[in-house]
Amino acid sequence: MPEIQILNPVGLGTPLAQYSQVARVKASEFVFIAGQVATDPQGNTVGAGDFDAQCVQVFRNIDIALKEVGATWQNVLQFTTYLVHSQDIPRLGAYRERTFPGMFGTRAYPTNTLLMIDRLVREDLLIEVQAVAAL
Repeated sequence: MPEIQILNPVGLGTPLAQYSQVARVKASEFVFIAGQVATDPQGNTVGAGDFDAQCVQVFRNIDIALKEVGATWQNVLQFTTYLVHSQDIPRLGAYRERTFPGMFGTRAYPTNTLLMIDRLVREDLLIEVQAVAAL
């Protein structure tokens, strides 16, 4: 099991959402999970036009990838989140407030960078999340 220390240095201030500022890791292996979008195993969009439904599928896909390598949410160090519409920032925050406690328990949340982009690989996709985990 990796040694993961999640930090929020006082000099950086309180994180603006459900994330931490710094992750310090001693691990034997890292896992890089490509950005996941709201598609099912056949490549069909899940939740077209429904941001919350797309969040559920995106994190379901990340969970599948983690399990494939014997990891859990406890191994996740970092997310990079891409949104198409800035109006979805509050929806993302609400989704994370509802789901992250169940995913991460009492552990501090992984680091996260949020980026606004013009579009994703398909027009009907609203969110993409990339993850890094340590084993």
